Amino acid sequence: MEKLLPQEIVQQIEQVFAELKNPVHLLFFSTQEHCDYCAEIQQLLEEVTPLSSLLSLSVHDVNAEADLAQHYKVEGKAPVLVIAAKEGDQLTDYGIRYMGIPSGHEFTTLIQGIILVSGRDSGLATPTREFLKSINQPLHLEVFVTPTCPYCPRAVVLAYQMAMENPQMVLAEGVEAMEFNDLSSQYSISGVPDTVINAKGRVVGAVPEQQLLAELQRTLQ
Repeated sequence: MEKLLPQEIVQQIEQVFAELKNPVHLLFFSTQEHCDYCAEIQQLLEEVTPLSSLLSLSVHDVNAEADLAQHYKVEGKAPVLVIAAKEGDQLTDYGIRYMGIPSGHEFTTLIQGIILVSGRDSGLATPTREFLKSINQPLHLEVFVTPTCPYCPRAVVLAYQMAMENPQMVLAEGVEAMEFNDLSSQYSISGVPDTVINAKGRVVGAVPEQQLLAELQRTLQ
């Protein structure tokens, strides 16, 4: 089978992954039904995970393993990648998801998501952390992206950072807009990145942390 990642990219990733601090486990939820890119995504993940001894991968069928899919809040959706922290046999879900194939610029989102979870720290400003930790109602961030959008990874990773502060309440999903066309149509997505907050708030563009925080506070009031 032909490799998806060229050798020079592999070497760059290995250099980046040399800085990984703690183990990360990738759970890939696939499906046998109407999934254009499931095979390619699985192959991509199988090429990425051996590039660090701190990475591991498991592949699951979203329908055949419905209980597990429900546990990770991905029931009925595929392809979905969950980036989780690993300590021994224990997995910690930080609420970080990517829906679709992480290709083009979105490959950066995959790599940055792994680095973020491996570091176990969101890197956010203190006021943002305090607000997120105080949330006691569900917060769902759906960041719509396309592989050709250079600003999209920044928007997705900011949502991931926010989920890390309170994964019990915050779920952050990068959503490949063309693959999840029904969802894009539901929200009338016309440009990317477009962050939908609890299906009612909206932030268009890759905005600074403070601006997204202000919109979260407004939406949750």
